[in-house]
Amino acid sequence: MTIGLPPPEADRVAHVTRPLSSQTLPPRSRPHAGRGAFDVTGRPLQLLDLFSGIGGFSLGLERSGGFKAVAFCEIEPFCRRVLAKHWPEVPCYNDIRLLTAERLAADGITVDAICGGFPCQDVSVAGRRIGIGGERSGLWFEYARLIGELRPRFVIVENTPGLLDRGMGDVLGSLASLRYDAEWQSISAARVGLRQPRDRVWIIAYRDGERLQGRFTERAILGIEALPPATVRNALPAAFVTHGSDGLPRQVVRTAHASKALGNAVVPQIPELIGRAILAAIARAA
Repeated sequence: MTIGLPPPEADRVAHVTRPLSSQTLPPRSRPHAGRGAFDVTGRPLQLLDLFSGIGGFSLGLERSGGFKAVAFCEIEPFCRRVLAKHWPEVPCYNDIRLLTAERLAADGITVDAICGGFPCQDVSVAGRRIGIGGERSGLWFEYARLIGELRPRFVIVENTPGLLDRGMGDVLGSLASLRYDAEWQSISAARVGLRQPRDRVWIIAYRDGERLQGRFTERAILGIEALPPATVRNALPAAFVTHGSDGLPRQVVRTAHASKALGNAVVPQIPELIGRAILAAIARAA
């Protein structure tokens, strides 16, 4: 898929083209799904993508081969237009505070997995640093509410490293109170070939009966020994490494909306690797 942003209005045209299809992951064997990797109907895991942005999370997880986006939740109009362009058949809800399991069920949507990076403004070092109780980052508790209502098989959470000091205990506590086990890793964009650090915390949670403890180490996710970022990057094919010093292709036309959307987006290669690790863990446990 190529992430291309649609013209926002007739009198202001802004195109952003990023040929992600040419930035494929380094060759490696995909996990064999095996029995139990999908549900009894053989369908992929049905994915609810919260705080969706321009869809980087869903793009990566769908590329793993075992997930399918069935609903988005995104409040920014620009990002909603991008999602509508690339996933025209997938509904996009506007406000997480108004989204409920009852509403999803009424719309015929079932959920096996939830992903999303909740707002980081209150926990980020570059932000307000007031903690997860802030107005923006406090939306985590709406995320947790939906986890409790929907009881998905898997939950994948992304945020900045500032979360470790300003709210990680609350996030893990919320998951534990809902009877979810959780594992987490700090993985930077450089680990998958981008020429920027862009360090992020990735939390993988699963219902406490899944028997998957210890399956989501750094090595299990990345598929390699822990290596310095430069070593990982230099070992990758040239086509896999982005050309801009800031991690964006040179042909990107930066509008205010596009820059914000790209800056907030997750690097799709990491969710793809996480998706692969989840499928491999399910297959081994089957």
